[in-house]
Amino acid sequence: MKLHAPLFALLVSCSCVSLATAAKPGWTENFAEAKTQAAAQKKHLLLDFTGSDWCGWCIKIDKDVFSTADFKGFGEKNLVLVELDFPNAKPQTPAVKTQNAELGRKFKVNGYPTLVLLDPEGKEVKRWEGFKPSFLEELKKAAVAK
Repeated sequence: MKLHAPLFALLVSCSCVSLATAAKPGWTENFAEAKTQAAAQKKHLLLDFTGSDWCGWCIKIDKDVFSTADFKGFGEKNLVLVELDFPNAKPQTPAVKTQNAELGRKFKVNGYPTLVLLDPEGKEVKRWEGFKPSFLEELKKAAVAK
């Protein structure tokens, strides 16, 4: 089967859009599913309220913390990771936009990045606003404290 150039271009652009709306690897953008998973696995949830394509401190925490082997190993073992993005240019589905706005109000997010740690039942344990070099160490202490 031969694809015409306009049809091929449309298929390629649709593929790129669907990839652009997904959360970063190892993270989900579906809070309801993450909450169910956290309860079943008895893991904490880490909510990352971010402006992934415009917020300099959000980009820095992604690069300096979330992409490290130390964070990834700790996260896999102890956390369910939820990215709640408020981008300027990245496309999002209406459902994701609505969910993120509602959660932003619920958790009283006033700036980015805001990171909120929830226990497996969904109760807030700790929060961080802005970038903190000590974030990962503080997160480890808060997520394993009983």
